[in-house]
Amino acid sequence: MAYATLTSKGQITLPKSVPERLGVEAGDRIEFIESEQGFLVVSAPRDIRSLRGIVGRLTKRVTIEVMNRVIEKMGRMPSSRRSARA
Repeated sequence: MAYATLTSKGQITLPKSVPERLGVEAGDRIEFIESEQGFLVVSAPRDIRSLRGIVGRLTKRVTIEVMNRVIEKMGRMPSSRRSARA
């Protein structure tokens, strides 16, 4: 069991195991969902706009036809190979 102490400013420092288990790091948002038993603590979903620029600029444009061929090829691939590539 992990414990934290509330400061006079209404802040807490999470024990190291909590952010590790939630998969969050400094700057990430955490959501507190109230229930009859108390609160459920989960990592908050990110705004899709936060992903902008994560891959960088594409050096080569890809046509819809090429994308469709790749998608079709992935559909024919056995599921074990497909999950290994993802």
